[in-house]
Amino acid sequence: MNSEAVIAFGQQPCGIYPRRFLYAKIVTARRLQSEIGGRIVFFYHDSDHDPRETQTGLRHRKTGEVHWLNFEFENKLQRKYSPLYLKRIPADWRLQTARQLPAFVGTAAVEAFKSNASTTVADFCLEQMRTLGLLEGIEVVRSSDPKIREKACASDDFFVDVPHGGEIVRARAKGDSLLLHEGGSSFLALPACLWKKEQTSPSRDTRLRWMQSVLHCTHYVAGAGEQAYLDRADAPEIVYVNRDPIDRSDEAFAEHPA
Repeated sequence: MNSEAVIAFGQQPCGIYPRRFLYAKIVTARRLQSEIGGRIVFFYHDSDHDPRETQTGLRHRKTGEVHWLNFEFENKLQRKYSPLYLKRIPADWRLQTARQLPAFVGTAAVEAFKSNASTTVADFCLEQMRTLGLLEGIEVVRSSDPKIREKACASDDFFVDVPHGGEIVRARAKGDSLLLHEGGSSFLALPACLWKKEQTSPSRDTRLRWMQSVLHCTHYVAGAGEQAYLDRADAPEIVYVNRDPIDRSDEAFAEHPA
């Protein structure tokens, strides 16, 4: 048994119920832990701002057709630009969604949804995973944590969480400018402002080195999409492990214990 092994996997908040590919990462990490020992760390990249990440595919219990649900947000600015750890969930969305769920998931999963009192998207997704029992014995490190941000290495490609329009938005840093992507080649430049390291988070291409500077993992479980863009030269000391295969990987895992 190697008590020094640190087995990590990462994911943005990815649905009202976690997607099956995330469940597969957890299963793979636990299997690896049973083989080599050590501890498991979940790098929860809740600084991401893309609302498409949390689309949730659920199969109708009678027809078998996949229906896609997602969170609603308090306003358009927040939906498009606020990081997931700050996107707030309107109360009426909970009621509307709870009425739909029995057509797709079992009673235990419905009750877990109803009992989840989290007020932000990232907290809600994390609580659902805990309710499933998926995170038992797993350390969670959040990219939104100011202490983690302070501890992480500097990056030359990053985002900054700054006030704008009454919300906190995640703006791309380009030289001395902070930019919001409006679509295509269009960007909105925000007024210059002072910011601290604790407001920053990495881009996709710098996330691995940023994460590793904090976690110091020995093994990293990654899906096919990650394997395609990870620059292993940023962390050559890591053993990269393909997550175990799973069917319907983009759909939700909602098998809550009764």
